[in-house]
Amino acid sequence: MKFNLLKYIGFIFGYPLTILWENIYRLRRFCYKYGFFKQVKFRVPIISVGNLTFGGTGKTPFTLWLSEYLESLDNKVVILTRGYKGRLENSNGIIKSKSKIKGNPLDYGDEALLLSRRLKSTSIVVGKKRAENLDFYFAEEEPDVVVLDDGHQHLKLHRNLNIVLFDCLLPINRYRVAPLGYMREGFSALRDADLIVLGRSDQVSEKRKSKLQEELLKYLDGDVPFAEIGYKPTGIMNCSFHKTMEAHELAGKKVICVAAIASPLSFYGLVDSLGADIIHRESFPDHHYFSPEEISKLLEMAEKEDALLLTTEKDIVKIRRVSDDDRIAYLEIKIHFYKGEKEAKEIISRAFFNSL
Repeated sequence: MKFNLLKYIGFIFGYPLTILWENIYRLRRFCYKYGFFKQVKFRVPIISVGNLTFGGTGKTPFTLWLSEYLESLDNKVVILTRGYKGRLENSNGIIKSKSKIKGNPLDYGDEALLLSRRLKSTSIVVGKKRAENLDFYFAEEEPDVVVLDDGHQHLKLHRNLNIVLFDCLLPINRYRVAPLGYMREGFSALRDADLIVLGRSDQVSEKRKSKLQEELLKYLDGDVPFAEIGYKPTGIMNCSFHKTMEAHELAGKKVICVAAIASPLSFYGLVDSLGADIIHRESFPDHHYFSPEEISKLLEMAEKEDALLLTTEKDIVKIRRVSDDDRIAYLEIKIHFYKGEKEAKEIISRAFFNSL
């Protein structure tokens, strides 16, 4: 009874704020769509990868897949990313994948360093003022295509394709605008979507997946395609980014997992699915910068238990700053399409024609 009363009180106070928040975002989109707010346009296709919720939908792995695909078509790619919690977030900076100097995560943030390490020729521009930063580096980079990371709410920059990601593991009842739910803005923002990507689709039932898709279809304009993806491990890597074992070799091994990502449970679930014996899970806030003391404590635990200290690829770029101990490893993953890969590639190709 007490819990229900508190929940009811929370709803009474939160509902007006939710309505206000959602209408502000609706008005903002209306103003950009009809020219009351000016959008900045460039003479190359711009592809946005974004979501409607607060983090945890796999934008970084998908941005990596998208950029690798665009590179494979001989395009010069520039990624615009915020560089969240990096020193350059409020200004700008650039990392060139071909450069041997990749930068400091304290400056560029963890996501930018992950992308620059995995990509062959793409440049990553950090800073939350994406339009201004692209203008600053455009002549220097001369990109064929620009990928706007976490861009669905960054309306100042005109884009030719909007890709919106959803996490199938997020309960349907959480799809409410903050503070009552986990959404940045309401489903009405899907009117601008060109492709919907359902992440972790392999970890839920067909019934649950269909229920989410049916909800999204209510708000989509036209025949917007759906794609379904999951994440496949490619190997266990050390701090020097060298593969030390295949992913399946984790089976039966004692593992201590550490993660500072938005959805640590998905990482733990993936490690568990490989048959590892997870003896301890250590979670930190998303984008957390590890201290030497935190890593030393975990290494002591790993040595005492004769276990492997395993983290995510996103976290290893920060952990390396304080320790390059060979006992620290990370699980490398890649995007795997279960449905819609052909349709996704076709709509990405059409973005080039739409920019002409």
